[in-house]
Amino acid sequence: MRTLYHYPLCPFSRKVRLVLAEKKLDCEERLERYWERRDEFVALNPAGDVPVLVEEGGTALCDSAAICEYLDETFREPPLLPAESLQRAEVRRLVGWFDAKFHREVTVGLLGEKVIKRLSLAHAEPDSRLIRGAFAAIHQHLDYIGWLTERRTWLAGTQFSLADVAAAAQLSCIDYIGDVPWERHAGAKDWYARVKSRPSFRALLGDHLPGVPPPRHYADLDF
Repeated sequence: MRTLYHYPLCPFSRKVRLVLAEKKLDCEERLERYWERRDEFVALNPAGDVPVLVEEGGTALCDSAAICEYLDETFREPPLLPAESLQRAEVRRLVGWFDAKFHREVTVGLLGEKVIKRLSLAHAEPDSRLIRGAFAAIHQHLDYIGWLTERRTWLAGTQFSLADVAAAAQLSCIDYIGDVPWERHAGAKDWYARVKSRPSFRALLGDHLPGVPPPRHYADLDF
């Protein structure tokens, strides 16, 4: 059986978990505290990052974008990348937006400062400046999601795609710590409610880290 080394509050791990679930692929999940840089794990991925997917033959695949595209090319149903090249380019643009821009501007400042820093660096103090900046930035991103979904069924077009997976993976981590201002962004909230109602999202909604409990609404499909 394939094995996924992941961390529950890593959005890139969540992205791969969602794709595996959408494809209905069996996988053994192994929690990896990647900041500890275990020798055995670094041997799989010299970058020391999660996720890492090890296929049944022993091949280790690293980087969430590479893993997700590999899975979509190898297991076509349901397709998460469109067949048409321009639509595929739009999906990849939005995946890049959430993997890079949203992660840098929001996830690092909220999840990274408030949770990951505390778990990985026992005496590190959160940077309040980064937290304030992330709280300001998240409104712009939620407005953009709302703008997209006013014009499209899903973020990149008429079909659920890797763009929705990448966005939901980032936002679900922020929602786990209760820092998404859903009440001010009805369009984004409606889109996220549709995503988290999908069967592929159930495992993520069941995540529960010791010492870091999610808010009451986190697993509520109706918020």
